[in-house]
Amino acid sequence: MKPIPRISTRGYYDLSTGKTLKKNHYYLYPKKDFTKFTDSKELVIMIHGLQNDNAGAVAKILLARNKLCNLGYLYPVIGFSYDSNTTGAHLLQYAKRSLAVGQIIAKKNGKNLGRFIEDFKLTSPKTKIRLMGHSLGSQVILSTVEYLAKKKQNDDIIESIYFFGASITDDIPSSKKYGKLLQKIINKKIMNYYAPTDDVLKWADSAKFISGPLGLNGAVGKTISKYHQKLVKPQNHRFTSYADVLNSFP
Repeated sequence: MKPIPRISTRGYYDLSTGKTLKKNHYYLYPKKDFTKFTDSKELVIMIHGLQNDNAGAVAKILLARNKLCNLGYLYPVIGFSYDSNTTGAHLLQYAKRSLAVGQIIAKKNGKNLGRFIEDFKLTSPKTKIRLMGHSLGSQVILSTVEYLAKKKQNDDIIESIYFFGASITDDIPSSKKYGKLLQKIINKKIMNYYAPTDDVLKWADSAKFISGPLGLNGAVGKTISKYHQKLVKPQNHRFTSYADVLNSFP
């Protein structure tokens, strides 16, 4: 199988604490593939959730690519692979700590993905960049927006965002701080696919691990104009279940 193109920060953070181990922003794999994306009309970046090692990340990118291709979307789909396979993520007694470390790492990766977007747009200014984030991937996206919003020239730099089973909180699209940042950095739309039946988000909410995840019941309050949401009924929290209920893109 041909290598799956991805932006990676694997090995940059400690999986037990979230401590930064490397100061680089990212590396590209395979690097030569990225020159082919220059001047592409569009580019989709898929950002996976918690409990994904490198193989898990690759599987999610493939899943996204195949699904979008089936929907008639013919532009490149690549991935952002980061240290989300935090220590103890699969064990119930360590779940809260593991999620907390995952959130630290996801937040730190905002500047890394943001830096890639800035660098790529310098070489390919007309390419429309779309981000897809599953679960904890929504936090990477939010932190990326926060990083990009520090510079005026980054206004509208991301074409659109798609959240699936988002773990960020449900007040984000209506909050003064984040609402303003999203409105500024996203050119067209923020689409949130939420599912009140999502087993993992229901559990995380009731166990008070996440207070009101955006992916569970949608947004609260008066949301920004670029925000849209759609109620879906995936079988479970896994990205493959959300991909199954996606019926159009972009």
